[in-house]
Amino acid sequence: MVVFTGSPTSAARARWDALAESERQQRQAAGMKAWQDWMAKHQASLVEGGGPLGRTKRISGEGIADTRNNLAAFVIVRAESHEAAARLFEGHPHFAIFPGDAVEVMECLPVPNR
Repeated sequence: MVVFTGSPTSAARARWDALAESERQQRQAAGMKAWQDWMAKHQASLVEGGGPLGRTKRISGEGIADTRNNLAAFVIVRAESHEAAARLFEGHPHFAIFPGDAVEVMECLPVPNR
């Protein structure tokens, strides 16, 4: 499982927000094209194309509450190893073009005793 992170208070986000609207729109179009190209290039590794993540609810023993985190989007990939999965995201548009912070790749482990 891969999550894309981004902080609304990061320096990259501040630079993005400071762009003129026309420049931001051009970069967004270029970023979306690059993201789609990345998806096409790695199509064989994609299990689930994922998408953007929205508002978050946190459920605990104290109940349900609105919360914030830095999760921005997700995809599910299949690779020969954890390292190989991570390498798929080197230079990804999420942080190479967009103001995203990082991409985190987690192994999905089997449920014990199943």
